[in-house]
Amino acid sequence: MLRDPVVILQKSFDEIDGYDEMVTLRGIRFESLCEHHMAPILGQAWVAYVPDGRVVGISKLARVVEAYAKRLQIQEKLTAQIANTVNDVLKPRGVGVVIRASHHCMTARGVHKPDTDLVTSRMLGCFRDNAQLRQEFLSMTV
Repeated sequence: MLRDPVVILQKSFDEIDGYDEMVTLRGIRFESLCEHHMAPILGQAWVAYVPDGRVVGISKLARVVEAYAKRLQIQEKLTAQIANTVNDVLKPRGVGVVIRASHHCMTARGVHKPDTDLVTSRMLGCFRDNAQLRQEFLSMTV
């Protein structure tokens, strides 16, 4: 059963006592399938946002990654979908998403480069506009 990522993020918490710093969930493991080759994509996602009055339970961020990863994907689209959904539903001051994944269409077939991985990112709001905040987030993804 595919879950709707928008519905996953609907339940949030408004009682945050003014918390307005970055919230980051790191190393969310996922499995997906390449929409071009039907080959596995195995990776990790880092999802961060700066709340603007409300936060979401951290398991919900992992569930959003999982919901999009269950679809046939390309990594660039997966990265954008996660960031856009968190941004659209939670309306935070900013969102950052980084994904690092190994693509079996590269490692087990085709050019056979087994030690490669692809890294994609999407920065919205204050993560795009504030270089210091963006760097703080990116330093957590190493």
